[in-house]
Amino acid sequence: MAETSSTRRGDRGPSLDPDIERFVARIAQAYSGQRPIAECSRAEARAVAEIVRAPWAAGGPRMDRTFEVAAPTPHGDVRLRLHDPFPSEHPKPILVYAHGGGWVMFSLDTHDRLMREYASRAGVIVAGVDYTLSPEARFPVALEQIAAAISWIGEHAEELGADRDRIAAGGDSAGANMALATAVLLRDRGDVDLLKALHLHYGAFDTEIEPEWERRFGGPGAMLTSAEMDGFWDSYLRGTADADNPLAVPAQAKLEGLPPVFLTIPECDVLTGQSLDLARRMQSSGVKVQAEVYRGATHSFLEAAEISPLARKAIQDGADWLKALLSTDLARSRQ
Repeated sequence: MAETSSTRRGDRGPSLDPDIERFVARIAQAYSGQRPIAECSRAEARAVAEIVRAPWAAGGPRMDRTFEVAAPTPHGDVRLRLHDPFPSEHPKPILVYAHGGGWVMFSLDTHDRLMREYASRAGVIVAGVDYTLSPEARFPVALEQIAAAISWIGEHAEELGADRDRIAAGGDSAGANMALATAVLLRDRGDVDLLKALHLHYGAFDTEIEPEWERRFGGPGAMLTSAEMDGFWDSYLRGTADADNPLAVPAQAKLEGLPPVFLTIPECDVLTGQSLDLARRMQSSGVKVQAEVYRGATHSFLEAAEISPLARKAIQDGADWLKALLSTDLARSRQ
């Protein structure tokens, strides 16, 4: 596993990259100017989160076209927002993206810039899935919406300007959980060939957090605390039995037969151990995996692209991997 960037080390271990530290501080400051989340209703908390994240979703690459469509799913139509970076006579690869937010918050808007960054840098269409949030719709609703959206995109790729033979799935945090679980679901249905790649960032893959990671990076003031993560799982799962379901908790899943995977792993995150464990399991299962550890980075650091060279490098690394993999796949398909 490659390790990039640098970190300042002290008696307490690694500390944050200076620009990422500034990002975390500005997020905390923005929340302090709003009504405390603990005093908010669910709708109010989501509205606060949208306000806090809005500046980080602004700016960035311009698209040739951005449009929205509705894809039918077993749980009603789901909105897809598609970012197409440039005009072309040929169909492009497409990355189907599930945003993070602990299954309970955030949206296509909070992750709009990140999706446009990947569209521009990888030369792909990015389709964000506006899945239904928890706890209003607990597992497996959002997962089944994402899987149905991918299948629909495969059937309608030509009219979207996409290549049905070059579909990838990706996401961050809770979105990474569901992107991976979707690949497991499609594999078990016999549709594994529908996905050519998985692009996963600081995912929540297990309900259990190892004590070392909780102690070092999961306490108060962290970008994501262990207490928050416990609350997210409580909102997503229907009950204790779901913790043993590999489609809810991918740490329980068999990984054989999955497409190639890129893992974006921040060094200073309560979930880092889960990505490292997943990378090892994938290697043992014969899955092609590239796991990049970014020193001094924390949860959600990709959203700091406006001020962080480290975030921009991580985005570019993933985009380069995706572009090379899907281009190679296209070349093979034409032989």
